[in-house]
Order: sequence, then C-alpha cells, then structure tokens
Amino acid sequence: MADCCSPGADARAHSTPGLKLPLRTVGDHPKASNVVEPSANAAPTANGPAASRKTGDVEIPAGTFAMGDPFNEGYEDDGESPVHEVKVSKFRISATTVTNEEFAEFVEATGHRTESETFGTSAVFHLAVKANKGDVLNRVSNVPWWLNVRGADWAHPAGPLSSWADVPDHPVTHVSHNDALAYCEWAGRRLPTEAEWEYAARGGLPGQRYPWGNDLHNDFPDKAAHNCNIWQGEFPSRNTMDDGHLTTAPARSFRPNGYGLYQTSGNVWEWCSDWFLPKYYKTCLALGTVEDPQGPSIGRGRVMRGGSYLCHDSYCNRYRLAARSSNTPDSASANLGFRTVAL
Repeated sequence: MADCCSPGADARAHSTPGLKLPLRTVGDHPKASNVVEPSANAAPTANGPAASRKTGDVEIPAGTFAMGDPFNEGYEDDGESPVHEVKVSKFRISATTVTNEEFAEFVEATGHRTESETFGTSAVFHLAVKANKGDVLNRVSNVPWWLNVRGADWAHPAGPLSSWADVPDHPVTHVSHNDALAYCEWAGRRLPTEAEWEYAARGGLPGQRYPWGNDLHNDFPDKAAHNCNIWQGEFPSRNTMDDGHLTTAPARSFRPNGYGLYQTSGNVWEWCSDWFLPKYYKTCLALGTVEDPQGPSIGRGRVMRGGSYLCHDSYCNRYRLAARSSNTPDSASANLGFRTVAL
C-alpha cells in the first residue's frame, strides 16, 4: 500500500534494483561525536553484542483492550474495524523508536548493508532533499511529493549531502522490514506484534484517538499546544512547522504516554511483525477475545503503525492510535522506522 505517508517499493521504479555495490566494511560511515562505543564487557546476545539501548525499555502490564477504531474515522481499505477484544501478555518494549545512533552501532558491529543502500536509492520528501540535482532521479508516481533520490539511505536521510551524525538522536529511517529484522537478530530482540503496538501505544487510555486523549491540541496555558510531530499548513507545499519540525524530531520528544512510550502518534511510521490483511479484524471479532494475536499467515505487506511527520487531516489522518497501513517488506522511506520488544 503506497499512500501519502509511505511510498511503496515502486518508488524505485526508475532506479536499478539489485544494483551491485561493494559490501560496506565495518566503520565505513562517519560517527557522531557523542556516540558511545559498545563496551567490550557488554552482555552478549545470541547473535552478537548487546545494543546500547540508550532509549530504554518500559514494561507493559498484561491486560485486555478494545483494538480498532471506535469513531469510524478510518479508511475502509485499512481495515480498522470492527473493534474487537484482545488479551495481551506482559512484555517490554523500547520507550522510543531505534535511533540513528543505535542503528550506527549495529552497522559498525556487523557491516550490515540496508536495502536502500543495495538498491542505491530511497524516497525523500521533496521539501527536505539534500542532494545534487543529478541525484534526484524522479518523482514517485501518484505521490509526487516523494522524490527518488540516489544515495539516500539511513546514513544520509535527506540525500547524499546529509548525514545521520547531524541527527544522532532522531529515529533511524530508510530501513525496510527486512533491515529491522536484521537489527533485531543482532540485538537479541524482536518487532512488536500489531496488537502489542496498539496496546502499548494507548498508554492505558481505553478508546481514545491519541495517546493523550481525544483532542489533537491542548488548550491549557501551562501545556504545549502540540502533542506530536505531524504536518501543519497546506500539505504538501507549505509546512508552518508550528510543532518545530519539518521532518523527524528527536525520538524522545513531546510528552510520553501513560506507559512511558514516546511518539506513538506522528514522527515516523513503525514496522510491526504482522502481515497485513484489511479483513483481519473481522476474523478476530468472530473468534471472540483473541489472546496475543500474531496476525494473519499471509498478507499484501507488513503492518506499519503510528503515522509520521507527513500526516495531515486534509489527506492522511493515520496518526490516530487505531490507524493502520502497510508496505512491502523491502520498502523504505525517509519517514519509516521501528521500535523493538525484548525477547
């Protein structure tokens, strides 16, 4: 599913899929000056040294919740309804999405090459590109605010003239579902299921639109007006940046929800482990209360949750807690990241 917020793999239609590039050696990308190197005494995982986990985990208690859109505000093709009862076992999830700094540790330790690097291009929002004209290959069909940029990848989030080292505490982007799984294998973690994600994202508030309640903005003088990083202005030509950000914000921005999770609405889309099928919720409702659902066994893509800095009511209001979207496992863009769950 390609939409305003997440171009699909066809964004690379004019690039060279499978472009043969040399395997990056360990230490090939620049480091931010404040990166803390993994300790030689760090506790090992099954597949390598433990990630720094500077973002930390929060423990989510076991419980039962109503999953889905109680306001009937979702897109029919997204399958946000019917609302159904889900029981979730306790688990631990990262307070924020994986940051550039954390992903850099993974790359440093493993030499992993992301799919954006292998393909040689990735999608960057048109107002944020930092690249020479010759590196902007084409506009993405049907979503012309996305540009296919040669050299855009996790280490160069706005294009080859940008660097992750300038935004080490921002969410890592340009990572495919496959890249996220590779990180999880190294870190000894996993991606959240869609049910775990929504349960944790709600922060203990049942049936609300957002992690903080039903109203998008605060009207209280002692609180900031904005609760998340989404688009303000006229999409896609003018962002007033009333929330302070054109693209990503630092992962630990705005107030956390009731469980201590940051930015489960807006900033970047987050991969989940589930396959995506629009009719899946109907299947769940027919089963009664479902316990720790793992999603359907097949689907047309992998689930993405949370919306991003490009979401706007005039086009895409998928920053609501119940909102769902999906993309192919090899897709990546400048507004797509992930958070992880402890094994």
